[in-house]
Amino acid sequence: MDIVFSVAFLLQVFLLSSPALSAASQDETYRAKHSEEYCAMYDICGQRSDGKALNCPYGSPSVKPDELLSAKIQSLCPTITGNVCCTADQFDTLRVQVQQAVPILVGCPSCLRNFLNLFCELSCSPNQSLFINVTSISEVNGNMTVDGIDFYVTETFGEGLYESCKDVKFGTMNTRAIDFVGAGASNFEEWFEFLGQKVPPGFPGSPYSILFKTATFDPSPMTLMNASVYLCNDTSLGCSCGDCPSSSVCAAPEPSPPSKDPCAIRIGSLKVRCVDFSLAILYIVLVFALFGWALLQRRRGRRRLESSVEPLLNDRVGEGSSFSHLPKDGNHHVEVQQIDPQGQNVVQFSFVQGCLSSFYRTYGRWAARKPTIVLCSSLAIVVLLCLGLLRFEVETRPEKLWVGPGSKAAEEKDFFDSHLAPFYRIEQLILATIPESKHDKSPSIITEENIELLFEIQEKVDGIRANYSGSLVSLSDICLKPLGEDCATQSILQYFQMDPDNYYDYGGVDHAEYCFQHYTSTETCFSAFKAPLEPTTALGGFSGNNYSEASAFVITYPVNNAIMKVGDENGKAIAWEKAFIQLAKEELLPMVQSSNLTLSFSTESSIEEELKRESTADVVTILVSYIVMFAYISVTLGDTPHPSSFFLSSKVLLGLLEILLVVFSVLGSVGFFSAIGVKSTLIIMEAIPFLVLAVGVDNMCIIVDAVKRQPSNLPVEEQISNAMGEVGPSITLASLSEILAFAVGSFVSMPACRVFSMIAALAVLLDFLLQITAFVALVTLDFVRAKDNRIDCFPCIKLNRSSVEENEGNRQERDGLLTWYMKEVHAPFLGLRVVKILVIAIFLGFTLASIALCTRIEPGLEQQIALPRDSYLQGYFSNISEYLRVGPPLYFVVKDYNYSLESKHTNQLCSISHCDSNSLLNEISRASLMPKSSYIAKPAASWLDDFLVWMSPEAFSCCRKFTNGSYCPPDDQPPCCLPDEGPCGLGGVCKDCTTCFRHLDLVNDRPSTAQFREKLPWFLDALPSADCAKGGHGAYTNSVDLNGYESGVIQASEFRTYHTPLNRQGDYVNAIQAARDFSARISASLKMDIFPYSVFYIFFEQYLDIWKFALINITIALGAIFVVCLVITSSLWSSAIVLLVIVMIILDLMGVMAILGIQLNAVSVVNLIMAIGIAVEFCVHIVHAFTVSLGDRNQRAKTALCTMGASVFSGITLTKLVGVIVLCFATSEIFVVYYFQMYLALVIIGFLHGLVFLPVALSLFGPPLRYTVI
Repeated sequence: MDIVFSVAFLLQVFLLSSPALSAASQDETYRAKHSEEYCAMYDICGQRSDGKALNCPYGSPSVKPDELLSAKIQSLCPTITGNVCCTADQFDTLRVQVQQAVPILVGCPSCLRNFLNLFCELSCSPNQSLFINVTSISEVNGNMTVDGIDFYVTETFGEGLYESCKDVKFGTMNTRAIDFVGAGASNFEEWFEFLGQKVPPGFPGSPYSILFKTATFDPSPMTLMNASVYLCNDTSLGCSCGDCPSSSVCAAPEPSPPSKDPCAIRIGSLKVRCVDFSLAILYIVLVFALFGWALLQRRRGRRRLESSVEPLLNDRVGEGSSFSHLPKDGNHHVEVQQIDPQGQNVVQFSFVQGCLSSFYRTYGRWAARKPTIVLCSSLAIVVLLCLGLLRFEVETRPEKLWVGPGSKAAEEKDFFDSHLAPFYRIEQLILATIPESKHDKSPSIITEENIELLFEIQEKVDGIRANYSGSLVSLSDICLKPLGEDCATQSILQYFQMDPDNYYDYGGVDHAEYCFQHYTSTETCFSAFKAPLEPTTALGGFSGNNYSEASAFVITYPVNNAIMKVGDENGKAIAWEKAFIQLAKEELLPMVQSSNLTLSFSTESSIEEELKRESTADVVTILVSYIVMFAYISVTLGDTPHPSSFFLSSKVLLGLLEILLVVFSVLGSVGFFSAIGVKSTLIIMEAIPFLVLAVGVDNMCIIVDAVKRQPSNLPVEEQISNAMGEVGPSITLASLSEILAFAVGSFVSMPACRVFSMIAALAVLLDFLLQITAFVALVTLDFVRAKDNRIDCFPCIKLNRSSVEENEGNRQERDGLLTWYMKEVHAPFLGLRVVKILVIAIFLGFTLASIALCTRIEPGLEQQIALPRDSYLQGYFSNISEYLRVGPPLYFVVKDYNYSLESKHTNQLCSISHCDSNSLLNEISRASLMPKSSYIAKPAASWLDDFLVWMSPEAFSCCRKFTNGSYCPPDDQPPCCLPDEGPCGLGGVCKDCTTCFRHLDLVNDRPSTAQFREKLPWFLDALPSADCAKGGHGAYTNSVDLNGYESGVIQASEFRTYHTPLNRQGDYVNAIQAARDFSARISASLKMDIFPYSVFYIFFEQYLDIWKFALINITIALGAIFVVCLVITSSLWSSAIVLLVIVMIILDLMGVMAILGIQLNAVSVVNLIMAIGIAVEFCVHIVHAFTVSLGDRNQRAKTALCTMGASVFSGITLTKLVGVIVLCFATSEIFVVYYFQMYLALVIIGFLHGLVFLPVALSLFGPPLRYTVI
């Protein structure tokens, strides 16, 4: 909540006097005569204790003034000519009193004229007695004085006065002038009632009561005052469009754009979105087409002659080949048996696949012969990369994580901070009442006990002394002090000037409730820092303007901020903030809870500190997840456990070393980028190890399974060679696809995603290189250990010979167990024609439904999710949404404002008289009338409007100068009026001060370039006061950049307003979009450079294009995978199928996101890109096995499942599943939502598509055989 600084006032009613009446008789001494040219009051007969003049209650004929007095009266009251009913002293008093209203209303000449006419007629009209009737008198120092009058005014004048003034703005407070001069009156009756109230001594207002009447009764000599009234759109005294929206020259506000409800079709009572309906129709059409195609294929199949020629494999298929385990039935068995072990019949692979297979076969044999050299050399390279960890740093600043250097919001923030002033730091407390039951309304918090509790809390906050570099820091040392030495604390306690002694003196709760309605017009309601305090900034949980029903106190401590987070200013603030949080937790929270209230709190550094804590909050959970995966990997790599062979067949040591290789790959990647100065992020520390483990373990499992499928009587070197030649191309294809999928993310502008993608790509690359080097060497050593009958984990211990035979039996049992389900259950079931059709139909339905659901995903990242579940900020953000009734400050920043007289910029920006109807401030005012679409809550506070008014000759108490030409302050400020001198008069050192300008000195009421240049610093240094509330010091101190302004161009200035309350992430996104659209339209219209700025823009800008950002990266990643598949397989058909299945996986995952309410943000985009890489694992190995298998499509799909299905299921699905399940116990909500839920959904969806849909799709639409017998 921005702080606005002006000293408001309550317009005092200026009732002036009349001469004593010559008594015709004793009983008619005080009887007034009501006729033309006759006064009801004349002269001053006394003063109250506060110095306010009291009129004489005697009627007398009007008096002809001398020329000097007549000229003075004409300057202020041009409608009064001839005789008058006021003396020179009375007129001077009127002028002094009325000057408080002039700066507020002078921006709208018709309003000011009507307002002055009311009091000119009351004070000096020659026909005063016709509409003024003295009703009561009192004695003061022996003299009779007026104590009450009736003032007869026509309804026409009253309505005209109110209508001309009701929309006039008081820019300093972002509110209406009527709130100051009329206590927010909603009609002229309420305004008159306010003006006529008699106030106690010392309070601004009328010294006696005035009863405004709009009717007379016969017989009565009284008539209604009906002075000329000017409309706000008067041609001669017209107001600006911002002050008079009804003016004919003002364009009507653009109608609120219709709500963008999605297209919908109503079917009976059911309302269906057009997108959903279209997809449903498409699904029905596709399903019918599928069933029709199936029936056609069935008829053709009956007539089709089976081919007598079977393709052969490229490899020499011996006993050790994975294809020796093909189903032994039908023709397929015959063809496999016909393969010559010497390789006379071979198969044509693609060129790349053939080269890869040959390379891996040769390399595997060499690596198996020299495992130590391979292991040591590969690890040495990774360890060298790990040395970069010496420069390891973690980036935790949100603006450095989610905002790229080329970000528009970042550039605008830098411009704002460097040219104007960085937004202040916010420290906040929220106290709220608790409803008696869940469905009850929260009771009001405005009670004596709660306000006293608030004073106790404030005393403890004031007593905080934080240690910073050996010095003690208090709130007073760091707080924002716009005027004087008092902090600009936003609290209901400001209605008592933050002093508990004033609580009962002012009237306690009644005074607070009075100030809710009169905060701008009663001096005792002003804050300790001399400015009015809007109730909306200090209260929460109320509706409309019903402040008394507020259920929450909102206490805000604005603290000075610095551009860079170095130096004493922010260092002291951060130290104090830590002490503040400690106090809130240890002392304030128990105090508040004991009073049956709730307390939430936050500081500027809270989010960053809690994010740091979150980085370590789930270390145990993550470690347990990795340990569980390690345990499972150790079991799945080994053979089926058997007591007699467990120590030989187990792969615990190999599993542990496999995990270590993954760790080394991550450390090596992080080390490399740390060495070149790239900071890591929390996402990297949390997600990349899991990612690399997920995409790396399956390849290792595939390698081990391939080796175990080799005949045990072959040398280990040949087993490794055959296995690598068999699976090398597929793991290369999978790894390269994953690496490219992540690498494309390094080209995005969002730092967190870019760094994640770079480190992930390098980590996966290093993991792949370690798989084919170090891991192959470790597998070789492990199989040598097993052949040598040595115990796992303790290879120095050997078992007897008989154990080897038992182990071989168990190993064959294990192979049969893993493949039995795929061979005997899974593959045959999927081979049924009905099942195939149902699978295609169901998965197609899932995909189309997911497309429909994707449109429901909302951008954003709820703050509660990003923080630990036990964070004190959880309750704070909930309370912010529930209780706050004011939105964040919104600044419209104007670059290069040319204030020279020849330039049109001034009238294109301002909103007072003579300003353009389509000026910036007028357009902001119009936009505030449509808050639901514009997200602008109020007209803008305008330094330019207030400056022009401050300079205006009508505001004669504002811009003044001494005879030597130096600045002269208003009469109620030093040196004109010194403290403790009592009421300020017209004499003293300022008696000879004159206004800065006459009308003749200005051009169309605008200053010249030189005048503007000279007086702007005066204005910005001028203190606001009752005599001139338009002083710019405090309210506009940082609104104008004076650097280089002497050239006639102001490089930067801002106009401040507020957003409407923003409660959801979507509100923040829509608010920044609406503000930018508004600024773009105005900039184009005025041909000026204008941009909006609010403190949250830099964090929410990413969501404006998050869909575009996500789709571009997903598309590039998919394209990279497609290209790699096409290059390696040389099959457009196979590559298209892989791409199709991955797209379906991603779409289904996004559909689950919509169902679970997971928002689209940087974290989920990273997960989607990561999901593409993991999805490759579910597809590539099956497709590769299918392309190199023999038989028709059904047989090849079954072969692919039998050979690779078990590895995909155990090495990919189950490995990830057991690790993901542990994440549900994480304390951080972000882990549960974005890692547990999304990863679990990915694993399940990937498994179903990879092992259910993909085999069926291949059996129906797979690529044809391209192999021939040579």
